[in-house]
Amino acid sequence: MIEHLWRFPVEPDSVLKTRFAPSPTGRMHLGNARTALFSALLAYRQGGHFVLRIEDTDAARSTVLHAEGVLEDLRWLGLPWQEGPFYQSRRQDLYAEHFEALRAQGRLYPCFCTPEALAEQRRSQLAAGRPPRYDGRCARLPAAEVDRRMAENQPAALRFRVPEGQTVVFEDLIRGPQCFESKDIGDFVVRRTDGTPAFFFSNAVDDADMGITHVLVLAAQH
Repeated sequence: MIEHLWRFPVEPDSVLKTRFAPSPTGRMHLGNARTALFSALLAYRQGGHFVLRIEDTDAARSTVLHAEGVLEDLRWLGLPWQEGPFYQSRRQDLYAEHFEALRAQGRLYPCFCTPEALAEQRRSQLAAGRPPRYDGRCARLPAAEVDRRMAENQPAALRFRVPEGQTVVFEDLIRGPQCFESKDIGDFVVRRTDGTPAFFFSNAVDDADMGITHVLVLAAQH
């Protein structure tokens, strides 16, 4: 991994930005420290910015004590950040704007499936030898049925309508070209039934909003 850090390309006239974005649900562990270290080193080496973001949308498990612990641990490790700390719990208005924009484009739909129904879908798919993914049943509900359920205040998550028949292609600077078929993804939840954004939704919105250029995911094979 380390030998690749110094060869990461940067667009002309742009600032390389990496980020460390832990969830404050416990104390930092060795894996967290390693991610922070490599992300910071890349930014320092390239004259960029190391951004600190606290992903505290899990209100039930996140604590102020653990968030403060992240800051203390990074200072102890000698890894200063150039931007932040940003707290996702304070950025809910931004996420709401993106929910509304996607909904206006017809890219989101309410999903009324209960955890029990989703678990049964998963069991059936696995039993049939198919990879588990949402079967899209709520995407096919008539508009009148959706309106009725919403009027009854039935709990509903929001799912992203994954385009059909498309190939997702991107370049991983470590692993090389990556390719996925949209049919293998399935419509995924972007907002939970309690109104909070799913982790990867707020993560993606923040990366774009903050201008993050490089994300390091440290897996064992790296």
